[in-house]
Order: sequence, then structure tokens, then C-alpha cells
Amino acid sequence: QVQLVESGGGLVQPGGSLRLSCAASGSIVSGASMGWFRQAPGKERQLVATVRGDGSTNYADSVKGRFTISRDNAKNMVYLQMNSLKPEDTAVYYCNAAAVYRRAPWGQGTQVTVSS
Repeated sequence: QVQLVESGGGLVQPGGSLRLSCAASGSIVSGASMGWFRQAPGKERQLVATVRGDGSTNYADSVKGRFTISRDNAKNMVYLQMNSLKPEDTAVYYCNAAAVYRRAPWGQGTQVTVSS
């Protein structure tokens, strides 16, 4: 069974940067559109960035121009570079397949807290 392990979160001041990593134990990454999701307290999980098999990307308006998603199929890794972080980016971040029918069980996620 595919397992997803997110890492790289932490506490950062507004305007700071973090790079999140997602390691997939199986072949979920290869060829599938992958996404980074986030869930803030009391809110639903939302998709913030998607990277397709060909490397093309899409972003939610709230992160466009600040976040960059990338992938390394050979390593079964997906990354999220987050710059110019804002307090409203505070959430637990998860990775998974973008398409519901391809999704693996959700991992633990990685907490990102943006605060001064």
C-alpha cells in the first residue's frame, strides 16, 4: 500500500520561506497529477497546488506567485517551495494524488505556522 510522508514544516515569520517535501513509498507519483493540500483549523482541506506528469502546474489564487510545486519521479518525491508566507498560510499541509480515484491514505501532514 502506498504511504505518503510529508516533512519540512515549522514555525516561520511572515515573509519567510519553507520547503515542504513529500515522499511516496510506492508508484503513486509516477505519471499521476500530484497535489499539495492544506487544512487550517476548523476549515476543510483544500487543494493549493498541482503538478502533472509532464511538469505543468496549477495553483490556487491564494498562493499563486508565492508557492512553487515540483516533482522528482525518479525519487517518488513531490516538493512545495513556499515564499512570502502569510499568517493565513498557517495549516497542516498534505500531499496526495490530485484525482480522488488515485488517492492513497492521507499521511500525517506537516504543520506550517506563520507567526511573528
